Amino acid sequence: MANRKRSWLDGPEIPAEYNELGESRWPGEKLGLPKDGPGALASVARRSGGVFIDWIICWIVASFITMFTHVFGGTSTLTLMLFVVLGVVSVFFFARTPGQAFLGMGVARIDDRTARVGFVRALARTVFTIFVLPAAMVDTDGRGMHDRATGTAVVLG
Repeated sequence: MANRKRSWLDGPEIPAEYNELGESRWPGEKLGLPKDGPGALASVARRSGGVFIDWIICWIVASFITMFTHVFGGTSTLTLMLFVVLGVVSVFFFARTPGQAFLGMGVARIDDRTARVGFVRALARTVFTIFVLPAAMVDTDGRGMHDRATGTAVVLG
């Protein structure tokens, strides 16, 4: 990709963490992740689907709650609050959100795959995700900026 001419349609070229090792044969190779199967990086489309499912779950619950009370604000405000709570709690305890679980994905640490994600990383990932742009911008490995910032990756399995 370095030799071909880029246009504005290609979007920003965000380097991966290990670009100095040369071009990788598949996303996540330089991170030590397999090409496919359990532990391989999940695609952007699959991750987006997981976020969509989580958002719909939060929206349904928020709609139900706002039928009885507006203490937490309107449906849109409560949906966002529930999305943050769902993301932090489920990634902290289960290393996956309901949407990720439904689509066969989970969140793993890159530095120590046997360690839990932890509360601080789960909180940071979710907060960065609600701003959309960090999650939508991916590096050459296919990881969102929120994953790079927290040392995590969404993997299959």
